[in-house]
Amino acid sequence: MPLLGWYLGTKVEYLIVNIDHWIAFGLLLVIGIKMIQESFSHKEGLNVALKDPTRKWSLMLLSIATSIDAFAVGLSIAFLKVDIIAPIIVIGLVALAFTIVGMICGKRLGGYLGRKAELVGGLILIVIGIKILISHYLVNVDTNSLTGVTLWRLIA
Repeated sequence: MPLLGWYLGTKVEYLIVNIDHWIAFGLLLVIGIKMIQESFSHKEGLNVALKDPTRKWSLMLLSIATSIDAFAVGLSIAFLKVDIIAPIIVIGLVALAFTIVGMICGKRLGGYLGRKAELVGGLILIVIGIKILISHYLVNVDTNSLTGVTLWRLIA
């Protein structure tokens, strides 16, 4: 995604900058709500491990939604006129490491946490979406103003 963001940033910056945060928020909100609904729809006694979230459209939409940040980083790198190779390698390795750790932890803890994990995951995705919106609009706030600095310290 950073490479795609960088490429598009060099070509069509003016088309993406104004809506990228809304796209990310919308995708994360929809997926978060779907996860929360599914956490309440499981019947007691069903094995939660039977459901494989790595299949069908759920994985694709979740991948896109959570990759919007990497896409935005690629855009930023293009705007700064910085070479993309080193950042892509670092982003890829860190993402790989965290994905592996997340999959291992999810496999070990998923059976214990079950529906609660799906509920918390949905809430986390919605919070990430809200944070993307807030971060986008705080960039345009005068950081010397008391309100902007105070609000930023509360969020960060």
